[in-house]
Amino acid sequence: MHYLTFVDRVARRTGTSDDRAAQLTTATLETLAERLTGGEVLDLAAQLPKPLWGMLKPHPRTEAADRFGAAEFVARVAQRAGCDENVARDAVRGVFTTLREAITGGEFQDVVVQLPRDYRDLVEPALAPAIARRT
Repeated sequence: MHYLTFVDRVARRTGTSDDRAAQLTTATLETLAERLTGGEVLDLAAQLPKPLWGMLKPHPRTEAADRFGAAEFVARVAQRAGCDENVARDAVRGVFTTLREAITGGEFQDVVVQLPRDYRDLVEPALAPAIARRT
């Protein structure tokens, strides 16, 4: 998937402009990179458009993931994107759904298994059958 297609899909899912969708995507992917192990971050980045690679940088000092729950994830996205948590929550769902469409094989499942149960509300829309996801 091309970068502009990725951003356009996030924009449609969040009801925002492409510029705002790019900001929300950046905030979400930077936060996701903190939550995943370094190896998984690199695996995910390898399947995404090059402009998204820079947002998915593993922490240089450790392979370990930073452990925080879904509420903290949304709060970090909101802070990075300069929005309220309701907007951030919708953005995270939109980015996860677009990630699921953009990557191949079991890579999305590899990402999901690193997230605790309280992420279910954020991830489940991305796991829905493709027909139900189309927007």
